[in-house]
Amino acid sequence: MEISTSNLTLFTATLLIGLTAGLCFTWGNAVTPGIGQLDDLGYLQAFQKMNRSIENPLFFAVFFGSFLVGIAAIVTNKGVSPEHFRLVTVAIGIYFLGVVLVTVFGNVPLNQVLDKTDFANSSLEELQALRQRFERPWNRFHIIRIITATVSFALLIIAGINK
Repeated sequence: MEISTSNLTLFTATLLIGLTAGLCFTWGNAVTPGIGQLDDLGYLQAFQKMNRSIENPLFFAVFFGSFLVGIAAIVTNKGVSPEHFRLVTVAIGIYFLGVVLVTVFGNVPLNQVLDKTDFANSSLEELQALRQRFERPWNRFHIIRIITATVSFALLIIAGINK
């Protein structure tokens, strides 16, 4: 395989989306079920701390970089073949809709509510109500991210194999 711009952007997009798919899978498979066993205060505190720690330059580079590099992959792979171009375009479209938009408009607003909560001054009833408003919707949005990140990753692998 020659090292061309189309190959490089496809490889990089596949790698970054694969990292995101792995993060989403691991979070949904191990992290949320594990902390889901905590009491309301423990669950909310743990989730708040994880949300704060994940907001770092490396995460943002991988998470948003995968979409930006994905756009570059679409552009640079346009002339390869119609089937290949469709696979790359669909993969990046799925990632954008199911991971980026779901995160920005689904998970992040819930995270922001959690981040603004002062647990020390919250009653047990308030903590229970917050968890009920947070946990199930957050996990539903996250399932969408797991599925779409994995599908996007798989389509990019197929595109790379069938180039």
